[in-house]
Amino acid sequence: MPPPADIVKVAIEWPGAFPKLMEIDQKKPLSAIIKEVCEGWSLGNHENFALQIADATNFYITEKNRNDIKNGSILRLTTSPHQTAVQLHERIQSSSMDAKLESLKDLANASRDITFAQEFINLDGISLLTQMVESGTERYQKLQKIMKPCFGDLLSFTLTAFVELMDHGIVSWDTFSVAFIKKIASYVNKSAMDTAVLQRSLAILESMVLNSQDLYHKVAQEITIGQLIPHLQGTDQDIQTYTIAVINALFLKAPEEKRQEMAHILAQKQLRSIILSNVIRSPTPINDEMAHQLYVLQVLTFNLLEDRMMTKMDPQDQAQRDIIFELRRIAFDVESEPNNSGSIEKRKSMYTRDYKKLGFINHVNPAVDFTQIPPGMLALDNMLYFARHHQDAYIRIVLENSSREDKHECPFGRSSIELTKMLCEILKVGELPSENCHDFHPMFFTHDRSFEEFFCICIQLLNKTWKEMRATSEDFNKVMQVVREQIMRALGLKPNSLDQFKSRLQNLSYTEILKIRQSERMNQEDFQSRPILELREKIQPEIMELIKQQRLNRLCEGTCFRKISSRRRQDKFWYCRLSPNHKVLHYGDLEESPQGEVPHDSLQDKLPVADIKAVITGKDCPHMKEKGALKQNKEVLELAFSVLYESDEYLNFIAPDKHEYCVWTDGLNALLGKEMTSEYTKSDMDTLLSMEMKLRLLDLENIQIPEAPPPIPKEPSNYDFVYDCN
Repeated sequence: MPPPADIVKVAIEWPGAFPKLMEIDQKKPLSAIIKEVCEGWSLGNHENFALQIADATNFYITEKNRNDIKNGSILRLTTSPHQTAVQLHERIQSSSMDAKLESLKDLANASRDITFAQEFINLDGISLLTQMVESGTERYQKLQKIMKPCFGDLLSFTLTAFVELMDHGIVSWDTFSVAFIKKIASYVNKSAMDTAVLQRSLAILESMVLNSQDLYHKVAQEITIGQLIPHLQGTDQDIQTYTIAVINALFLKAPEEKRQEMAHILAQKQLRSIILSNVIRSPTPINDEMAHQLYVLQVLTFNLLEDRMMTKMDPQDQAQRDIIFELRRIAFDVESEPNNSGSIEKRKSMYTRDYKKLGFINHVNPAVDFTQIPPGMLALDNMLYFARHHQDAYIRIVLENSSREDKHECPFGRSSIELTKMLCEILKVGELPSENCHDFHPMFFTHDRSFEEFFCICIQLLNKTWKEMRATSEDFNKVMQVVREQIMRALGLKPNSLDQFKSRLQNLSYTEILKIRQSERMNQEDFQSRPILELREKIQPEIMELIKQQRLNRLCEGTCFRKISSRRRQDKFWYCRLSPNHKVLHYGDLEESPQGEVPHDSLQDKLPVADIKAVITGKDCPHMKEKGALKQNKEVLELAFSVLYESDEYLNFIAPDKHEYCVWTDGLNALLGKEMTSEYTKSDMDTLLSMEMKLRLLDLENIQIPEAPPPIPKEPSNYDFVYDCN
């Protein structure tokens, strides 16, 4: 007979004694279980003891998480979180350097547990640590020369404990003094500082900036870009990552009017070229976290264009009109005519003719073309940059098109406006960076005016594609679609430089795009005759069942999800998988990203599938309704889903990528008996259905399938051919 579900068999350790095998009744209060354990070893004052998971985490067992205990778990009897917090609170104030160092090391490890963290914070432990950072460590600075490693470890453990305690979100960041900020900033500003101390200090500054607008202003006064730049010129990628993260945080939280000023300072300090030479072109491979920070910097840099992108041109503004005159002057090599040169009507006629050649929609007043937002004035900025910095190419495009028939000319003005709008959509100008994206493009770090250069390459591509397509004005939208496809395919190859991007585009001519499209069309061939459609309908349920089984098998294998917190670089993971009988979801926290599957026994929590009420996606998820600088963006919303169970309880997920999102939402919907509606289900259905159809139709190759069944023949005139066997 199996043991009752509430009885768990465990082993319990106590230093200096043989482990005990016990049966724990989960219905009994935890205090009663601890009392029973203490009595078994003749220990008094059971209220001063607690149970811990005996693994690397050492997390305390509480009434909230006691259901995580599984059969065969190894527990450890230890001092209670309150007692441990009191002891460490006293020991870290010891006058002995060795005792202080050891206790701070223990504190840094213990602070990862939220139960201990709450107890230590209740003793005003955060204030004690900040006081030690502000002034307490100064007593030991005289010993730095003779005990430098010891001092570095002392400070490192102090800051590590502080970071771990703050990461639980119990204490507000707004409570810290200017003296503390100055001290942390001083560790970053020193040229020779212990690596661990520098890492923790940079992490603290980033969290301060991201979590408090008030602290942003205080940190911005203490830290300058010039002081951060040297940390990028080293070889430690972790330090470089933390440094770029602080720059990104300052950029993200800066008021809009200060962002352009900050961008100017970054350009002056040559941040782009330093990152290019010391990070992107470094022999050390770029890890995921560095790739994410480079992506964030790329997004924030391009977002500086948003203001111009959303600014309409004022047709009455003479300075803005002068830019259009400059485009005309460069194209047609005309100088400003004196006021008396011909009549007003003649000059107007000449301007209209030239503006028509330049490809503007409004020939009389081209300023009206730039009143559309987006792209607004950004399009005019790009055109002027192209005309000034690539003058020969600009003149060639304008003159080439002005010499063609009207219907065959590629309108430079209209093309530039639509292309600028397209590039802004591709690069998502104006959108906040995604929390889990690593999609940075090295080529954008190779030039100070990378967006403008990107435009110059693409406008020449557009003109080339127009000629290859022999397009007319009616084909404008078709040309833009082809150009978009060329750009997206070239970007997908991740060119390292703008020149490499240009050469990739050379290989993606219109002819090549047609070949690619033809190949893809053949792979997705779809027969429309009625017999084929009937066969498709017959096969479809089988394919859908196959997809459903694949989704459920993937859920049984499980997926590692990243926990999103205010300090992103401290990677925290949790794993979730479906039991082989499809009845229970097992999940639990992990110390690091796993290599392969995680066994069910190591996952502490479980959720019966029968208790699941619904699957919620996108902005309706509870964890997407939280306020956060990096959470309210399109990409994270597209990867978020939640499982609703019991009375308004949720299990919240953010998938690592779109594929895993579709697999899990499909699988969960299949478990609930609902339709699988993801785009990957549609794609898999099309692919598998096409393959199955082709296999079944192999015997009919080169045989024409009729559109309708053959007619039933007329009855014969006699039945003499019938043979009677009797």
